[in-house]
Amino acid sequence: MSRLLHISASPRGAESISLAIAATFVEEYLATHPGEQPDTFDLWDGGLPEFGPAAAAAKMTVFGGGTPQGEQAEAWAAAVRTFERFDSYDRYLFTVPMWNAGVPYKLKQFIDVVSQPGMIFDVHPETGYRGLLRGKRAAVVYTSAVWGPGLGAEFGADFQSAFFGDWLRWAGVSDVQEIRHHPTLTGSYETARKQAEERAREIARTF
Repeated sequence: MSRLLHISASPRGAESISLAIAATFVEEYLATHPGEQPDTFDLWDGGLPEFGPAAAAAKMTVFGGGTPQGEQAEAWAAAVRTFERFDSYDRYLFTVPMWNAGVPYKLKQFIDVVSQPGMIFDVHPETGYRGLLRGKRAAVVYTSAVWGPGLGAEFGADFQSAFFGDWLRWAGVSDVQEIRHHPTLTGSYETARKQAEERAREIARTF
């Protein structure tokens, strides 16, 4: 049986559009996948470890074939626990609102914590990186209020999906489906919301 983990990068709770669309996805997923119970990883609940000097040093120790010790070992153990929680699922639903043309900093923190050698990737001097998250699927809810496809640079740029989609592919997740909500300042919020929810239900049915 597949396991679904919803990873929430939005801190806005009931006011969040991305979380509302994700709730529609989960509702349809539950209706079409009897017996399954998705879990949630709220990146804002205080459980995401920092990845500071000790963790960075531990990463380089591991890269060099060594074993982290002391403070480094503690920081590395926290990163490993976070990765193992993430890796124990084979289906992912990400809610990713646009912040300043990119992603919320907590999502970048999550990526930096779990993207470790021997876990998310390995690297060869001649063939380069190889993603290790094989056999997994991801659905991503992208939302923005000002930027939208087809608008000029004066309305911003999409470093949101460009960055996050690239990270998923780099990590080895090739089966990625997008759900987008970009009403822009002059578009129809209701139409964009309806289209996003229809897309969410469509993907959830066979996810």
